[in-house]
Amino acid sequence: MNDTAQRPSFPDRLSVDPRSPHYVAAILEFDVGIKLNGKEFNNVGEYCISEGWIKIPAGRALDRKGNPMMTKLKGQVEPFYR
Repeated sequence: MNDTAQRPSFPDRLSVDPRSPHYVAAILEFDVGIKLNGKEFNNVGEYCISEGWIKIPAGRALDRKGNPMMTKLKGQVEPFYR
């Protein structure tokens, strides 16, 4: 299978929230994985490669609009297709 030619390249910043200006539906159609300092995370809400951070949900806490509270982790970010 030669699916890598059909997959778009990763942007510097990507979010899974459709209301975000960094949301790219074409990339999120595929199964995307994120590694931070070599450790794989399954629950990433947003990442930025150049600034070196990811945002993950902070437990079950919600903000006043019902969205999960996010925690920022810093390190070397590596997005990849599974």
